Amino acid sequence: MLKAIFYVGIGGGVGSIVRFLISHFMQRVFPGVFPWGTLFVNIMGCLLIGVLLGFAEKQGVLYSSLRHLLIVGFCGGFTTFSTFASENFQLFESGHPFTAILYIAISVALGLVAFWGGLYVIK
Repeated sequence: MLKAIFYVGIGGGVGSIVRFLISHFMQRVFPGVFPWGTLFVNIMGCLLIGVLLGFAEKQGVLYSSLRHLLIVGFCGGFTTFSTFASENFQLFESGHPFTAILYIAISVALGLVAFWGGLYVIK
């Protein structure tokens, strides 16, 4: 159990740092109300999880340590649906309900498509 916690912690820490850097970069490149960085990270995280799980299923080689490190840890730290919820709340609170609804719809639709695409590419 301690080994699993270690791998999840390392992966989660790295995933969180990568998420922060990408979100910061995207906000600088695309300033404004719409949270492009979080949208991008969530879609890429869904794609990555799809690819990793598809690879594991096809090859049967994603060992528990690697699964803890990459899927639970890295992807869990990298994707940001808690940030997603907070940003939507802030958009509604600041009088941007259309932007919030658009953000929710795009995130869910593209996340599902990216996840499916990751599985499909590997299979």
